[in-house]
Amino acid sequence: MRQGAAATVKRWAERRMKKLAAPRSVAALCAALVMVRFAPSLAAPPAPQRPLLQLVRDYPLPGGATRWDYASIDPSHARLLLAHLGDDAVVVFDTRDKSVLGQVRHLSRVHGVLAVPERGRIYATATGTNELAVIDGTTLRVIVRVPVGRYPDGLAYAPAAGKVYVSDKDGKTESVVDARTDRRIATVALHSAVGNSQYDPASGHVFVNAQDTGELVEIDPATDRIVARTRLPGADRNHGLLIAPGLGLAFIACEGNDKLLVVDLRERRVTAEFKVSGEPDVLAYDPGLRVLYVATESGLLHMFMAGRQGVARLGEVRVGPNAHTVAVDPVSHEVYFPLMQVGAGPVLRVMRPGPWTDRAGR
Repeated sequence: MRQGAAATVKRWAERRMKKLAAPRSVAALCAALVMVRFAPSLAAPPAPQRPLLQLVRDYPLPGGATRWDYASIDPSHARLLLAHLGDDAVVVFDTRDKSVLGQVRHLSRVHGVLAVPERGRIYATATGTNELAVIDGTTLRVIVRVPVGRYPDGLAYAPAAGKVYVSDKDGKTESVVDARTDRRIATVALHSAVGNSQYDPASGHVFVNAQDTGELVEIDPATDRIVARTRLPGADRNHGLLIAPGLGLAFIACEGNDKLLVVDLRERRVTAEFKVSGEPDVLAYDPGLRVLYVATESGLLHMFMAGRQGVARLGEVRVGPNAHTVAVDPVSHEVYFPLMQVGAGPVLRVMRPGPWTDRAGR
């Protein structure tokens, strides 16, 4: 876009945003945004007059004051699964009555965790033993342990193919496990250290971060072959990954240079980038409120509006020490952060958006 045209768009957006300083709905706010691909430097909407996030409560979690890693939400059963990496356990938390339902122990250096309620299964990656643990969702017992390369990390599930995809960080591959037989059936060579993996229901494909080559790799579960590689200019250790299928966008957190990249999955190109200081890691998206959360190792949470009209920064919230993991309940809009130590031990910090979003998505 030429400089003069860009300035005109920016002035228009700023005038429009002033009219929405106290928005009645996120839909109205999104309507004011210009498409990111045309104005990637679009000024963010003015910060809401009320807090972006409000604390609900801290709930005690079992185990020691050690590191937590990925989380997975199962809203159909009101469950939140938390990988307690330092304690070799997956904690199952009831999001309705705010209680711990149980733990799955003896998962050495557990990193990834994924709820697949349609199969009645929970999947977890145990890096200490290089295994994928298949867990019964009712009894919380490990059914089988499947060998999956070196340093298994992120997880994705492709429902039509009935396959689980495991990021093999150090082995530089993607392991494919048949969810019906609980056996590894394929290994996809990526020739790069591997970041997180995500399934895209719109295309039916699995996307994987290739960190060494700065690419987003696309795999077709029908063949378990790579069908596309999207270059990510400016990426450094592109690890965190989230796909918003309703938007046709992938959001990528680059922990090496504190960037958030926005990728158009249809055009297979980066359309915008944002500075997200604090070493970004896990991302979460609330489709009802159209809010994207980017958690960081420093405990600073970055929030964005992300809708069909574009992506714009909302602001930052200081959540707590080492709050690098985030999950959001799309029904209640509560946001969850497992913290290593607050007071005597670990807690689950539960927050929710401020009153400025009360009418959002309704």
